[in-house]
Amino acid sequence: MADSEDSLNGGRVYDPDADHSFPDEKLNEILPVLLEDEEIRTLLEAQNVNAVTRKGYNDHGPKHIEIVRNRALRLYDLLKRGGCEFNGAADEGLDEADEAVIVALAAQLHDIGHIVHRDDHAYYSIPLASDVLDRFLPQFYDVADTVRMKAEVLHAILTHHREEDPLTLEAGVIRVADALDMERGRSRIPYEKGGRGINTLSSRAIRNVSLKEGDDKAVLVEIEMVNAAGVYQVDNLLKAKLDGSGLEDHVKIVAVNTRSEDQLVERIEL
Repeated sequence: MADSEDSLNGGRVYDPDADHSFPDEKLNEILPVLLEDEEIRTLLEAQNVNAVTRKGYNDHGPKHIEIVRNRALRLYDLLKRGGCEFNGAADEGLDEADEAVIVALAAQLHDIGHIVHRDDHAYYSIPLASDVLDRFLPQFYDVADTVRMKAEVLHAILTHHREEDPLTLEAGVIRVADALDMERGRSRIPYEKGGRGINTLSSRAIRNVSLKEGDDKAVLVEIEMVNAAGVYQVDNLLKAKLDGSGLEDHVKIVAVNTRSEDQLVERIEL
């Protein structure tokens, strides 16, 4: 991976030509097919209806998924570069190259349960993702490895919320990456419709999120806030998802308030 934090950050498309610190041949084979899959693309559009149109929550559609997927891969890359050993694929007897595929697939499908209901959507995502994976994975894996890959992807999808703790680092990456989509663009639709709930207002307070190599930990997450409302995103959402993820010892979070006229909270380190 190049030193620039932008290479897999934000809404940017994954760069197959970048110098990654993990074997990416399998990911490069599968990801273009995943992104062009008509059923999956339609699910990502449909899952925003309950979340945004009907419930008025922040974006959970294609843009959210793009950001989570790219940040999950960036987070995975930084953790690999920092010497972290992932256990999901390894425990199943899969290849190291399958780790990144598990991360990408779980990130892409983690929120599709929203088409049923926002409440308990992680549980609804499981049967829906199971059907998609039964169709999608045999293009790239034999029967036995399809079952193993499916098991790891479903585990990561289920544990992206806080009811169950991840048992693999791949799943922990999905849980944390989901909370890393916190900038103000995510709250644009509900804000323009008059939404002023804490999720919307706190998201509006986050200007930028960067993932970089850390000095004392594998990953440094830098967050720029423009007012103290951003503390909710950092403490109640991101920190809560980091706790129990398995990544606590490898990720450092630094949030800085850059608005001089609002210095109620100047800096947070977690």
